[in-house]
Amino acid sequence: MTGDSSGQFNILLVEDEAADACLVRLALRDRQETSILHHVTDGSEALAFVQHKGERYLDAPRPELILLDLNMPRMNGREFLRHFRGDDSFRDIPVVVFSTSEYERDKESCAALGADDFVTKPVDIDDFIAAVQNIEHHWRHSARTPA
Repeated sequence: MTGDSSGQFNILLVEDEAADACLVRLALRDRQETSILHHVTDGSEALAFVQHKGERYLDAPRPELILLDLNMPRMNGREFLRHFRGDDSFRDIPVVVFSTSEYERDKESCAALGADDFVTKPVDIDDFIAAVQNIEHHWRHSARTPA
């Protein structure tokens, strides 16, 4: 089991759509197990978060899971993966791409860049919430070894 000693599980959500971020927050609220959601809006901010760059992220916790959108301004999900997986100190942090894309080429390119999983965002709100809860449950209870 991953997470810190208090049982909290830190998730970094990298998502530029406010509505999707709100649904992820809703999905993780009122669960038996506590997940702490940290939200940034693009890959550039996500890198600053994990690398503790800038005053805003000096005390940022190390995430146990990153939920990553693909299409964002400034630095998209693929660019983030390229930089993030290029740093060996982050190899043990799972990255799940959570995108509207259903294209096989997107899934393949993300896997090649080091994504641990690719989940297409459901259109139905209840299915979206269930998908987030399933991702959180799976990775919270997965023993993960560095790639």
